[in-house]
Amino acid sequence: MKDTALYEHLLGLKSPWSVKSVDLSLAEQRVVVEVVLKRGQVWADPTDATKRAHINGWSERQWRHLDTCQFETLIKARVPQLKYSDGTVQELAVPWAERYSRVTLLMEAFVIKLLQACPTTQGVCDLTRLAWSTVNGIMVSAVERGMLRRSEDDVPYLGLDEKSSERGHSYVSILTDIERSRVLDLVPERKLEAAKSLLGILSPTQRASVKAVAMDMWPAFMSAVQTCVPQADIVHDRFHVSKYLGEAVDAVRRQEHRSLGKAGTSQLTGSKWAWLKRYPDGRSAEAVSFRALNQLNLKTSRAWRIKETFTQFWLYRYTGAAKRFFDAWSNNAMRSRLEPIKKVVKMLRRHETGLLNYSQHRISNACAEGFNSAIQLIKANARGFRNFINYRARILFHCGKLDMSLG
Repeated sequence: MKDTALYEHLLGLKSPWSVKSVDLSLAEQRVVVEVVLKRGQVWADPTDATKRAHINGWSERQWRHLDTCQFETLIKARVPQLKYSDGTVQELAVPWAERYSRVTLLMEAFVIKLLQACPTTQGVCDLTRLAWSTVNGIMVSAVERGMLRRSEDDVPYLGLDEKSSERGHSYVSILTDIERSRVLDLVPERKLEAAKSLLGILSPTQRASVKAVAMDMWPAFMSAVQTCVPQADIVHDRFHVSKYLGEAVDAVRRQEHRSLGKAGTSQLTGSKWAWLKRYPDGRSAEAVSFRALNQLNLKTSRAWRIKETFTQFWLYRYTGAAKRFFDAWSNNAMRSRLEPIKKVVKMLRRHETGLLNYSQHRISNACAEGFNSAIQLIKANARGFRNFINYRARILFHCGKLDMSLG
C-alpha cells in the first residue's frame, strides 16, 4: 500500500478529498501529509437549493494528528472559503477535524482520554507535545459538547452547596444531581441572583420534577429555591449541622481551657482533635484515653454529649417522632448554660422545618462533599486558575459525567 493510500485510509478520506503527498523528515522527526481537493468541485448553497456556493478565497490550514511511530504528524490542506447567496462566507468543514480546530478528530479524542487519566493539563501537554492553550481548548470544547447533549431527565433531588474558589472570601455555588451523583453546573459567588441563575439552567419540566433540595442554612440558597422551585422541600444538610455542633463543642473547649489554665493546669491541653474524632470500635488506645478524659466533670464533656445525642435525630423516619426528639433535645441543650451550644440550638430551631424534612426525603449533600475533595485536588494540581471559565470546565469535565465523545 502506498503512503498516500495508507493515510487516506487512516483519515477516512473520500472524494473530493485525497492525499497528494507524504513527506518524512528524519532530522525533525516529523511527517507532513498534504491533502488536496478534487479539481472542479462544486458545492450546493444551503440557503438556496437552486444555487451553488462560490469560492471566496482559500485558507492554508494545518492540523496536528496522532503520531506515526513516534514521529510528529501534521495534516496540511488548502481549505476553500465558501460564499453563499445570502452574502455569508464560511470556511468549508473538513472530514478529519472540527471547523477551526487545530487538531484532528482522532487527536482530540486521544487528548480527552489523556485528560481523564492524567492529573494535570501540563502532563498531557508533555505527552502529546501540544501547547497548553490547545489542550485546554479541547477540554473546554468537550465540556460544551457534553452540556449540549445532556438530556432533560427528571431530577427529583438536588444539592446546592458552596465552594471556596480562590484565596479569601471568593466562592462559587454548585448544583448537584444527588441521584446520579454528578455536578450539573456552577456559577461564581453565592448570592441570591447567582443561586437563581444556577437553578435556571434546569428546564421547566426538570424544575417541576424537583421534590427536595439539600443545602446549608444559607438564606440566599433558601430564597432561590422558594422562588424557582416552590414545590420542593428544603432539606438542611446533616453534614453542615454536624459541623456547626462540632464548632460549638470546640468553642466550649477553648473557653474552658483558658479558664482552667488561669486556675492552674488544664486537662484539655492538646485535646482539640480528640473531641472531634469518632471512635467506632472503642478499644483503641485513643478511644480509651478519650473515654478517661470524657468522664471528667468538664463543660466540654457535656457539650460533646449534647452533640453526640443529636445524631439519633437522623435515624427517625416519621416526622412526628423526629419533632418530639428534636423538642426534647433542644430543651435539654438550652438548659446546659453553654452559650456556644445554645447559639447553635437557636439557629437549628429557626430552621426546624428543613431539619424535619430529612425524615421524609433522606437526602444530604454527601456527594457534594465528595466533589469538594475532588475539586480541591483539581485546584491543587492546576496550581490555581486564572479565570472562572477554566475552573468551571475542569470541574464539569471530571465531575459532570458528560458525554464528551466526538461524532
